[in-house]
Amino acid sequence: MKEIIVLSGKGGTGKTTVTASLAALAKDAVLTDCDVDAADLYLLLNPKIKDTFKFWGSQKARINEHKCIRCGKCETVCRFDAIKDFKVNPTFCEGCGVCYNICPEKAIDMVDTLSGHWYISDTRYGPMVHARLGIAEENSGKLVSLVKKTARDIAEREGYKYIITDGPPGIGCPVISTLSGADVALIVTEPTAAGLHDLERVLKLAENFKVTVKVVINKFDLAQEKSKEIEQYCIYKGIEVIGKIPFDEDVVKAISKGIPPVEYSSGPATEVLRNVAVLSFGDSGCRQE
Repeated sequence: MKEIIVLSGKGGTGKTTVTASLAALAKDAVLTDCDVDAADLYLLLNPKIKDTFKFWGSQKARINEHKCIRCGKCETVCRFDAIKDFKVNPTFCEGCGVCYNICPEKAIDMVDTLSGHWYISDTRYGPMVHARLGIAEENSGKLVSLVKKTARDIAEREGYKYIITDGPPGIGCPVISTLSGADVALIVTEPTAAGLHDLERVLKLAENFKVTVKVVINKFDLAQEKSKEIEQYCIYKGIEVIGKIPFDEDVVKAISKGIPPVEYSSGPATEVLRNVAVLSFGDSGCRQE
């Protein structure tokens, strides 16, 4: 079993578009969306939810009015301004537990909080595991780990050869959780100064994991000099650029219709995406046209 994750240094580079295209082209894969803070792979894969699970990822403080003597110590020590008039605002509460530990009457409880939901779904391309973290909730890394573990369990139990993961953007905790245990990190970048800078950050993070890194440059033809600079940087780092996707209006049209670009047209972008899939899975691992 081989796990391929698609990453980017920031949002908006085309990461999910590439992931959806790989999902549509792969013959034998479990699909996951680990961008739990802002999941959108479902918009292109249209999953049918089979099972829904609750994610209890954090704790919030709650004041027991019957025990509280209104000394005000909890409000004084709360650096998040979550306690006012001896009541806890759950949106502001970070679950740090300082108020719980300082209360002289033990009138504060730390209560498990429903932080989001995760799902096992069916798509036309294979099973999909995805999740949605609640507004202002924490522990996205923990939820990512849960999604990845479930995907691995399904792949091992049902004999799938690949796991294709739409990773979160950036270099934060959910990205670290996504990289853990992966085989290949496919980084999508764009031909801008910010794109190169963000690529450098993700590569520096990926160096801490035993993962093969490959790069795709999206809309490379909009700034070809910058694309060449990115290619030269990758050569210097010993990293293979396996695709340079040209700007193609059919990609925009496909996204607006909610389908992977490789199923919308056979234009220049689709041709490159198909080649990226072959280099990722091999000819035998790709669906026939």
